[in-house]
Amino acid sequence: MALDPGRSPGFLLWHATLRWQRDIAAALAPLGLTHVQFVLLACAWWLNAQGEHPNQLALARQAGTDVKMTSQVLRTLEQKGLVEREVDPADTRAKRLRVTDTGAALAPRAIAAVEEVDAEFFRPVPVEEAVALLGRLAHPEP
Repeated sequence: MALDPGRSPGFLLWHATLRWQRDIAAALAPLGLTHVQFVLLACAWWLNAQGEHPNQLALARQAGTDVKMTSQVLRTLEQKGLVEREVDPADTRAKRLRVTDTGAALAPRAIAAVEEVDAEFFRPVPVEEAVALLGRLAHPEP
């Protein structure tokens, strides 16, 4: 057991995550988005660009977010005029998500801002190594 916090991978990950989140929040603030709003808008925009019109459950799965929280954040994105919920013709109980023209104009700008933060944040590590490690941590094999 590592008693030295500087030798604890979890403690170091905690601090790295906090620093990264602060940098992302600062980059998104001028665009009027929180980090979670950005993730959901970007995922919906990407899915729409692939010809998909996900419901909120599919969007939550894509983003890795809690379904209830996703619903609350989508309500905010809808109030901001960035997404619309449309009745699914196949199931009138379900709502399909469509990014508005305003949201479609904002999403690529927000993605560019976040990618700029990521490039600077991960600069000390070769991108292939960072992606490989984070991929293993995000999706461990059973």
